[in-house]
Amino acid sequence: MSELRHIAVTGNIGAGKTTLCEKLSKHYKWEVQYEETEGNPYLDDFYHDMKRWSFNLQIYFLNSRYNQILEIKQGDKVVIQDRTIYEDAYIFAPNLYEMGLMEQRDFNNYFSLFKSMLTQTGPPDLLIYLRASIPTLVSHIQSRGREYEGNMSLDYLRNLNDRYENWIKNFDEGKKLIIDIDKMDLKNNPEDFATVLEQIDAQIHGLF
Repeated sequence: MSELRHIAVTGNIGAGKTTLCEKLSKHYKWEVQYEETEGNPYLDDFYHDMKRWSFNLQIYFLNSRYNQILEIKQGDKVVIQDRTIYEDAYIFAPNLYEMGLMEQRDFNNYFSLFKSMLTQTGPPDLLIYLRASIPTLVSHIQSRGREYEGNMSLDYLRNLNDRYENWIKNFDEGKKLIIDIDKMDLKNNPEDFATVLEQIDAQIHGLF
């Protein structure tokens, strides 16, 4: 356990990443690094005009995640990260590009920068993927009532979910744990959370 440093939680918009990070942080006394949505200067503009602001938003997230990883590597605490740098490059950016919402030159520039960053970062010690169906995602998104997510289309969520499934299936850079949350209520059901803890404990003890 002394070598454990970086746990990352991944999953589509509305999968419950932040909720799980908060609960794991409290249980294990880990430090949380959240995705920067509050104070993000591009997020609201992006959801109102995706084509205009897609490149700006993705660069902002990429830079934020990169700096988070550097801080984790240089620190001496166990940190749980809300979303990963892989998702920026393998899911969100290419999805925007294929939807015609990011120019090819911008995408090429973005991905080249990502590959350069990757030479200075490594995979998390454990990657936790929250698998969720579209109805579950929509329910979670509606319940939190973020105004900037109100214009999000179902097709957008479906495209992201397909990309997540393809990415996690092929992810082999490090250890991963897949949790199906469609029949779970991690926020309100202690038994569901206990089940997840058992799976995480088994993974952690298998690492060191």
